[in-house]
Amino acid sequence: MALLAPILNPYNPATDRNYTARLQPPSLDHWFGTDGLGRDILDLVWYGLRTSLFIGLVSVGLGLIVGVVLGLIAGYFRGGLETVIGWFTDILLAFPSILLAIAIVTVTGPSISSVMIAVGVVQVPIFIRLTRSMVLSLREQDFVQTVRSFGATPGRIIVYHILPASLSPLVVQGTLSIGTATLEAAGLGFLGLGAQPPTPELGTMLSDAFKGGYSLSSPWTILFPGLFITLTVLAFNLLGDGLRDALDPHI
Repeated sequence: MALLAPILNPYNPATDRNYTARLQPPSLDHWFGTDGLGRDILDLVWYGLRTSLFIGLVSVGLGLIVGVVLGLIAGYFRGGLETVIGWFTDILLAFPSILLAIAIVTVTGPSISSVMIAVGVVQVPIFIRLTRSMVLSLREQDFVQTVRSFGATPGRIIVYHILPASLSPLVVQGTLSIGTATLEAAGLGFLGLGAQPPTPELGTMLSDAFKGGYSLSSPWTILFPGLFITLTVLAFNLLGDGLRDALDPHI
């Protein structure tokens, strides 16, 4: 739905409004009903999914890159670098993830890019710890000791030997984190700190429905955005479980 939305249904939420069709219940004309501005909720959900998934993918990619690099450095070189990176990780983990994200967005200003940075920062310590634990177990393995005895540089050992052996758990964790990041992005959108109007986003749609007082009189305005947030998180959790089973050599 998210990928094909512009092809199947070109839509502009800033201009495609019909005030005479405000708050209509689901029907053959509007399968998910309409919102307080007369916009078709199905169209908004399609394009809101694009925004939410884009935020989730970019933020997890940012957290994955930074976390893996720091985790590789901490796990392989140990010493003072590991201590400093460990302190950095502990500081980030000391704050509840949503509060840390809110603080970052408050400082940088509400926007999609701010949400991606905030959610990405929240994901960093998860990947640092996972990568570090993998490196600590792999750096003493026979194949790493062998290439080290042949004179391979630390950079070559990390890039060509340790990192490929760590990809399976990182891929699984990255997939699971996309669902978490999507949920956190929706939470920030609900608080008014995410995508700004008229950009459609699932959390922002929930916020508009509650602020407009439509949640009880027109429950479809919150039912369908909330349902697709749930389905998106569930889908990535199931995908992560499937990848874990497929990539686990013990299974």
